[in-house]
Amino acid sequence: MNFEPYPFEKLTNLLKNVEPTTKYEPAVLTIGEPQFETPLFIQESLKDNASLLNKYPKTVGEEYLKDAQKSFVKKRFGVALNDTQIIPTFGTREVLFNFPQFLLHDIKEPVMAYPNPFYQIYEGAATACKAKVVHLNLIKENGFKPDINHEQLKEANLVILNFPNNPTASTLSLEELGGWVKLALKYDFVLLNDECYSEIYCDEKPICLLEASLHVKNHDFKNVLVVNSISKRSSAPGLRSGFIAGDESILTEYMKYRTYIGAASPLPLQCAAAAAWNDELHVSKAREVYKKNLELASQILHVKKSEATFYVWLEVKDELEFTKKLYEKKNVKVLPGSFLGREGIGSAYVRIALVENSVKTEKVLNRIKDFIKEEEII
Repeated sequence: MNFEPYPFEKLTNLLKNVEPTTKYEPAVLTIGEPQFETPLFIQESLKDNASLLNKYPKTVGEEYLKDAQKSFVKKRFGVALNDTQIIPTFGTREVLFNFPQFLLHDIKEPVMAYPNPFYQIYEGAATACKAKVVHLNLIKENGFKPDINHEQLKEANLVILNFPNNPTASTLSLEELGGWVKLALKYDFVLLNDECYSEIYCDEKPICLLEASLHVKNHDFKNVLVVNSISKRSSAPGLRSGFIAGDESILTEYMKYRTYIGAASPLPLQCAAAAAWNDELHVSKAREVYKKNLELASQILHVKKSEATFYVWLEVKDELEFTKKLYEKKNVKVLPGSFLGREGIGSAYVRIALVENSVKTEKVLNRIKDFIKEEEII
């Protein structure tokens, strides 16, 4: 298999001969990893249940974890799921890589569609499946929302959406997501929305694809799936707790497949994850920090405020030159947009991840502002 190098590997190569200034503390705004301590009640749950390491975890997941995840979906989105409509997973990265392989295995010439730019696991999954790829380009002219090409969608077997979107921070409305559900039914493709940023928003709560499915009267979630995770919402990426939910006819067969891949979560992690899924207070506190960070970015960099995620998709003249010079002059690392896209999409942008506290964020954003003014590079 010929996998494309990961974006962070490309960044390391880009900056390998650049000597950063020592006038400033290093600032890394490249990776979407919350830089906050995992809430203590989650840590305590992990420690209190460490004795369960002497037991094999079940692939299907413990009932208390599944119940916590179903409760989250019900409270947050108003969607009631039964046990056959949700599977706890070891984060969502493994699902996004192996689910396409499960789904497309028996299709002779499979077709996958996903946004461009994108989370690179989508491309890796397509490579592993030997699938033809259709890019749903996200550009300024379409508001960073995927264009609909009916001729291409007729051929698709799997369409992955990612809204709220990484890296552009765009969102889709209930009507827009409902339109995608109708297309999945019309052309009989499986539609999966990666919703890992659903809980990082400023004012308006992002819509879940399951909500949109109910909105268009697809009550059984036929052809419709979502994945979600506590990595961002709970500052706990190391817990590797996520789920896939929706069409039970697909999930029943996928569950059989999962028994073979060895991705069951250790029981102490499941206990801690259940505590995290059941609590909303810590999520709202973190959300306020991210909201403040996005407001600071809007004020300092004079960009439109992102309404969800913790990313700024900053338009620049030359993304590679911007990235290298910013590192050299201000000791700040950002991620060139072309490392996240293909066919030139993203090449006029850099992604900035605002994952620190607001005091640090304000200082670094001012560094970027000064750099832009000094270099006249935007």
